[in-house]
Amino acid sequence: MRKISTDKAPAAIGPYSQAVLAGDFLYASGQIPINPATGNVEAEGITAQAEQSMKNVGAILKAANADYDKVVKTTCFLADIQDFAAFNEVYAKYFTQNPARSCVAVKDLPKGVLCEVEVVAYLGES
Repeated sequence: MRKISTDKAPAAIGPYSQAVLAGDFLYASGQIPINPATGNVEAEGITAQAEQSMKNVGAILKAANADYDKVVKTTCFLADIQDFAAFNEVYAKYFTQNPARSCVAVKDLPKGVLCEVEVVAYLGES
C-alpha cells in the first residue's frame, strides 16, 4: 500500500490520508469544497461547492496518475437532498463514464459544507 498526497487538494483535517493506493485500486478520502490554496471553504451554494469538490477529487486522481474515467465507484454526501438535481448537473460534467454511485443526504458535513465526494478508482489494465 502507498499513500497518495498532493498540495493541489486540501490537506487531511484529521488522522487520515488523502488517498491510498492498494494494488490496482485507489481509495480516495471524501473531498469537501475546501480551496487547497487557502484551506478555506470559499464557494457558496451547491453548484460552486460541488465544482470545488470535483476539482479536489481530480487533483488526487492526477497525483495517482489517474483521471475521472478510471473511477469505478463514488459515494456522494449531501447536506440537503433538495440539492440532488443541481449536484447531479455538476457531477455529470466530471464523471462521464457513469461509475457506480451512492448518493445520500446526511445530517451534517465537516465545516458545514453542502457536499462531499469520495471515489474508488481502478488503475490496473483495462
